[in-house]
Amino acid sequence: MKNYLSIIICAVAAMLPQSLIAQVYSFDGRDKEAIQVKTTDVFTPEKGYGYDFQNVIDEARKSQNDTYKLSEGIFYFSIAVPDGNYKITVTLGSKKAKGNTTVRAESRRLFVQNAETKKGEFKTYSFIVNKRNTIINMPDGKTDRVRIKKREETKMNWDDKLTIEINGDAPTVSSIAIEPANDVPTLWLCGNSTVVDQDYEPWASWGQMITRWFTDSVAVANYAESGETATSFIGAGRLKKIVSLMKEGDYIFMEFGHNDQKEKRPGSGAFYNYAYALKQFVDEARAKGVTPIFVTPTQRRSFGKDGKIQETHANYPDAMRWVAKDLGVQLIELHDMTRTFYETLGIEDSKHALVHYPAGTYPGQSTAFEDNTHFNPYGAYEIAKMIVEGMKSINLPVVKYLRKDYTSYDPAHPDDWKLFHWNDAPFIDIVKPDGN
Repeated sequence: MKNYLSIIICAVAAMLPQSLIAQVYSFDGRDKEAIQVKTTDVFTPEKGYGYDFQNVIDEARKSQNDTYKLSEGIFYFSIAVPDGNYKITVTLGSKKAKGNTTVRAESRRLFVQNAETKKGEFKTYSFIVNKRNTIINMPDGKTDRVRIKKREETKMNWDDKLTIEINGDAPTVSSIAIEPANDVPTLWLCGNSTVVDQDYEPWASWGQMITRWFTDSVAVANYAESGETATSFIGAGRLKKIVSLMKEGDYIFMEFGHNDQKEKRPGSGAFYNYAYALKQFVDEARAKGVTPIFVTPTQRRSFGKDGKIQETHANYPDAMRWVAKDLGVQLIELHDMTRTFYETLGIEDSKHALVHYPAGTYPGQSTAFEDNTHFNPYGAYEIAKMIVEGMKSINLPVVKYLRKDYTSYDPAHPDDWKLFHWNDAPFIDIVKPDGN
């Protein structure tokens, strides 16, 4: 890595708590008053900031091949901060070279996409990153914990630091600034593997792509997890954690149904424990002045002989619609939009929206991926646009915070998968996420 790091601590006032002090990290030394930090300085909890995951990058680079290849300039930068929303301002560009930079944060949440800068040109982008750990602070002063799964223990989403990924064809970063931003509305996402922030290539979900389309006036807090049902999500304390943090003016989105239909315990069923759990989400949200939004489950890529998508979710989408009507909850029809999307692409091209790759595409992949449920980055990107269109269709006020470069989307006229560009991360998993 050729860059070096400097940090400027801009004290707003000496009496303010440390968490309220804005911090700017400069990567090109243009500010002579900055504290210069060498690239050999790595993140430690004691230092509170620094380069991170270089060992993961080095190992991935050893195993890259013709189809999986890391950017030469990729790096991670972490900052130790408490739970909350943070405004991140990145200045991209270099006096010495042109750049193409993508910025993601935490578990591959996309914020800046393929930003081009000419030599000597600098561009600034701001966005909100939600950071969390597993601790739940209760109203009575006691604490509880979210009961995360074993595999989540290494996820970037559940730790005590905020991590920023700098990627791209030719990444160039001049500075990164961070400051608290807890006064913005938060979109709380609840769901399963079709929503979760997927840490590993080649998997992706819409919850980590929708961040691309909102300005620094909105935060997205994605609490979804692979394999979860509406009831197990509640049982793990995920909703409890959200309730402890949500505030009036926020929104909570629920997309369940994939895994719920496989529950066989006494009392299970679309119009039984599933419907009851959905009502729990609604009641908790409304008690805090938060707007609940239902999202019908995404279709599976299951084509019939007639070339049309077959229904595989039984009566779970109908149960969600019934609860929505009964409780007066607004609903986004992702179930219908994804059907249109897959049928428009067709039997073969629809594979390019999901994890369908021949053996050897990714390091350690000895067999072909043929997953008809889980998206790849292109598919997740397209689904995220459908969610935005769903927000627009029900006139959610939060759509006024969409970025200026967002253009209307129609799943019957999807983006060309051949033109979608994604820079791989060094984290890879050849085992598919829980759920189907």
